[in-house]
Amino acid sequence: MTAVTGGKRSGDRTKARLRPDLLALAFGITFALVAWGYLVLAAIDFGANARHDGKTSAWFFLVVAAFGGMLCLFLAFMLAVRLSRSLGLSAAPEPKQKRDPGTPKGGKRAAR
Repeated sequence: MTAVTGGKRSGDRTKARLRPDLLALAFGITFALVAWGYLVLAAIDFGANARHDGKTSAWFFLVVAAFGGMLCLFLAFMLAVRLSRSLGLSAAPEPKQKRDPGTPKGGKRAAR
């Protein structure tokens, strides 16, 4: 059997290469998710200490850990969106069309 070297669909294939931008996004997502998990566990621990011991510092650390966990999860989601756009899995929203300056403002109600 001979190898096929020509034909309609025989094109040069590009080799997959390492893209540092995608690697950085994947690392950022992983780091944000690990930090989120740690902060959630810390918030649970601080909440248990605050309920049983009644220390005000534990309540403060509970709030800080919960807020930090929220920010880490938000960051992970935002980086995941950027990664999906970089891979071509999703597209940016279409820009809103500019309003024609000749049309009156306000719509039907203002036109009466």
